[in-house]
Amino acid sequence: MSKTRIGFIGVGGIAQRHLGVLEQFPDVSLVAFADPDFDRAVDAAARFGARAFADHTGMLEAADLDAVYICVPPFAHGAPEQAVIARNLPFFVEKPLSLDINLAEELARAVDAAGLVTAVGYHWRYLDIVEEARRRLADRPAQLLSGYWLDQTPPPQWWWRADRSGGQMVEQATHIIDLARYLAGEVTQVFGLAGHMAREGFPGLDVATASTASLRFASGAIGNLGATCLLGWGHRVGLHVFADGLALELSDHDIMIDVGAGRPVMHAQGDPVWAEDRDFIDAVRGEANRIRSPYGEALKTHRVALAIATSAREGRAIDMAEDN
Repeated sequence: MSKTRIGFIGVGGIAQRHLGVLEQFPDVSLVAFADPDFDRAVDAAARFGARAFADHTGMLEAADLDAVYICVPPFAHGAPEQAVIARNLPFFVEKPLSLDINLAEELARAVDAAGLVTAVGYHWRYLDIVEEARRRLADRPAQLLSGYWLDQTPPPQWWWRADRSGGQMVEQATHIIDLARYLAGEVTQVFGLAGHMAREGFPGLDVATASTASLRFASGAIGNLGATCLLGWGHRVGLHVFADGLALELSDHDIMIDVGAGRPVMHAQGDPVWAEDRDFIDAVRGEANRIRSPYGEALKTHRVALAIATSAREGRAIDMAEDN
């Protein structure tokens, strides 16, 4: 069996999650790693008998690759994708796509023009409990959605700065926005609010420490999101969905289905990251393309997340048609 040769741009935490999956695939060979923290690239290369590079340019010039994983912080997107597209290589990229919507739109056009296989890390779409929610909502569509990302402040200091991470709605709650789109359809209008509290122990933190957003969907459904990074623990991350005679509570590990006869809970089975990585590799290998979030689809979610941030900053509702 020929193996699909994979290179990684960025070898941080989320890359390690994918590596733990990809090393299980007998048809994958992990051959090259690039990271500005060269020691991190060296460690990953030693683990897999691969080559280490200090930047993506050197890796793309020297390594024989079939596809690339791009796992970089929000502010670092752009140059890696452009270089990968220029070499006509399929790529998997972690969210958020970019802090610059114009750049993300440019990359989407380039992907389309090249006809590349792409995937974006919205792994909630691969949860079996999300498929159960879609089945339940098929004949009685969502009318009200309430999402939450109530959590602690991540340790990387780039996350603390809006010009580096985009803030919590863009960097974290984007998963909930994508789930809402997956279950209820396209968003047509957003209105965001944001508050900030200075915090001892987090010097330079300028992202909103509390955020909310109201959403209107093309279907007529309405929704709201709440996010905070003020806690020292993960309190609640998920989406509640209400339809005619139906209430659903979704997290990334279970679903509660309430039809007025108790509150039974179904636990998720399987690993959604394994599933999204398997679909990407299969598509790269020319097998059936079952990718649930290619670049163009992920861009629709990203537009909403950035619009929420813009709305909060400018104090006005934003019609999504303005940006399309």
